[in-house]
Amino acid sequence: MTDLADRVPLAQQPPKPGSGRVFFGSPVNSAVSVTCLLLIGYVFWHVLDWGVMNAVWTDAGGPEACHASSGACWAIINARWRLILFGLYPFDEHWRSGLACVVVVLTAILSCLPVFWQTVRLATLWVCGFAIFYILMRGGMLGLASVPEEKWGGLSLTVFIFASGVLVGMPVAIGLALLRRSTLPVISRTTGAFIDAVRSLPLVSILFTAAVIFPFVLPPGFQGEKLYRVIVGFALFFAVYQAEIIRGGIQSIPVGQDEAAKALGLSYWQRVRMIILPQAFRYALPPTINQIVTTFKETSLVVIVGFFEIMASGNAAYGTGEWTFAYVEVYAFIAMIYFAFVFTLSRYGAYLERVMRVGQQ
Repeated sequence: MTDLADRVPLAQQPPKPGSGRVFFGSPVNSAVSVTCLLLIGYVFWHVLDWGVMNAVWTDAGGPEACHASSGACWAIINARWRLILFGLYPFDEHWRSGLACVVVVLTAILSCLPVFWQTVRLATLWVCGFAIFYILMRGGMLGLASVPEEKWGGLSLTVFIFASGVLVGMPVAIGLALLRRSTLPVISRTTGAFIDAVRSLPLVSILFTAAVIFPFVLPPGFQGEKLYRVIVGFALFFAVYQAEIIRGGIQSIPVGQDEAAKALGLSYWQRVRMIILPQAFRYALPPTINQIVTTFKETSLVVIVGFFEIMASGNAAYGTGEWTFAYVEVYAFIAMIYFAFVFTLSRYGAYLERVMRVGQQ
């Protein structure tokens, strides 16, 4: 039998995705497409002219060379890259901060390999990674000079806050999701009220409370360093949002699977460990990746409570001396750093979705 699409005139058939008829199938589509292409080419050419062709790349001529040029002043990056990447960390010890950042990034990369997707291996990997990071950054042992947390800054501090917040917040999120689905109304409603209360607060207020308010309400000896209080607040904020994502993944599991597991005699924790959580994380993978990406970008808010992370370091790079005019270049450089991390996270999430066939029948 002849297919119905074969009997429809070609001009009346809807354009196939990716074909030229989508963009040039009619005079209106052609005009819009040509206009958009000209606009994109115009913007691209001006960005190329400003950022590459007429740009000043070295600081040999100082700020005067940038003033004499009509292009970007990348010389500020050449002159202030240490301040941007390492913040207030002692100049002679910058190698420690850079190496510590590499350790955390390498630990994250290794944890993405399937060979480490076991609880014991993954926990051991991150415990060792954080131990090496702390020894390098804090010092006071192995012949390394002691550097207090108040002098930590730059990219290494941003990566540390992000990794700590996610690693501490993920187990808390799992616990909150399971508690909210408890069959006991007191537990489920109390947990739900707690999650909704924290979600209703902006992250800035939670960070401010952890950094400034807690020292006045906690007894002496339980206050801890401001950095770790902020990490706890950051992890709590991540946990309440991630708990709702995991709860949505649990609700996507057919009820019959849990009933079948009960019929086989599996205990509650066996069902959670072997049936519920693996499938919940599979269903919740896309929003989980989105939440992790958002969390990395939200690390810039810690500047409000006095930490010299990479955004604050960038502000200091152009805010002092004779480089005050080159703020666009500094923000562009920081944006490229954020883009590198966020794009890598999103691409890895897309890879996991393809491997696990999330969303496919």
